[in-house]
Amino acid sequence: MSPRRTETGGRIDRLRTIRFTFDGAPYTGHAGDTLASALLANGVTLFGRSFKYHRPRGLLSAGVEEPNALVTVLRGEVREPNIPATMVEIYDGLVAVSQNRTPSLAWDIGAINQLGGKILSAGFYYKTFMGPVIGPLKGTRFWMFCEHFIRRAAGLGKAGTAHDPARYERMNAFCDVLVVGSGPAGLM
Repeated sequence: MSPRRTETGGRIDRLRTIRFTFDGAPYTGHAGDTLASALLANGVTLFGRSFKYHRPRGLLSAGVEEPNALVTVLRGEVREPNIPATMVEIYDGLVAVSQNRTPSLAWDIGAINQLGGKILSAGFYYKTFMGPVIGPLKGTRFWMFCEHFIRRAAGLGKAGTAHDPARYERMNAFCDVLVVGSGPAGLM
């Protein structure tokens, strides 16, 4: 038993041990554990990196509102990104991968962004890469080039490309009447 886990209490079945992997490393937990609680019991405290500066992040909450511990769950070729680790119940063979790190959580090359904190102010990309037409760096073209890299640095997981075998309730959203305008004529 982990020294970080109490011997009694909680809603886990301590008689059933479950094996899973996180970022390629094998771990064990108990039936009823979430990915977050099992990783904490195994001594893992680094769950993710901040979006812009890639600063280390641990758990902030125990519910669906958890902003720091977003993981991608892999099931064969199907990948489910952006799931809070606090909402993933572990099962035998679970494969979870952290997000927003290159190449690993412990050593993230994106952390170099912290050195440019003064020039990387909030919203810097909205005004920095757009500008007048000057030589080969034509304002909009330069923005379109930089936009690709900025979006990749945003930290969210990649959506899977394989067929999703899950079944969903179908809902077709459409409108019978579309009212354009907000004046008295649009309300009548």
